Amino acid sequence: MSQFFMYVLLCKDQTFYTGYTVDLEKRIATHNAGKGAKYTRVRTPVTLLYAKEFATKQEAMKAEAAFKKFSRPKKETFLQTIGATVTRPVIIYLEGEHPHETTKLSN
Repeated sequence: MSQFFMYVLLCKDQTFYTGYTVDLEKRIATHNAGKGAKYTRVRTPVTLLYAKEFATKQEAMKAEAAFKKFSRPKKETFLQTIGATVTRPVIIYLEGEHPHETTKLSN
């Protein structure tokens, strides 16, 4: 069974990018290689701030859409409230074992 992640990146120009993926580590590497979304191609490097795992693609897409509707101040408040920083991203997993330390996914 696949899990899906909604994630928030901090771009080089200090803007946020929000997306969803099945492979968080690979997707961040793709963004940083300049082969991700058009938005991030000219804003690399990007750094993971927050990710949340969902059981379905639809749930991840719904979370992505909701976060994108937040104002910049509301996004900043949310990220500050959960303690997400460029040196310590917050990753919320579904229950179970996970192969990576959260800090390994930040770059």
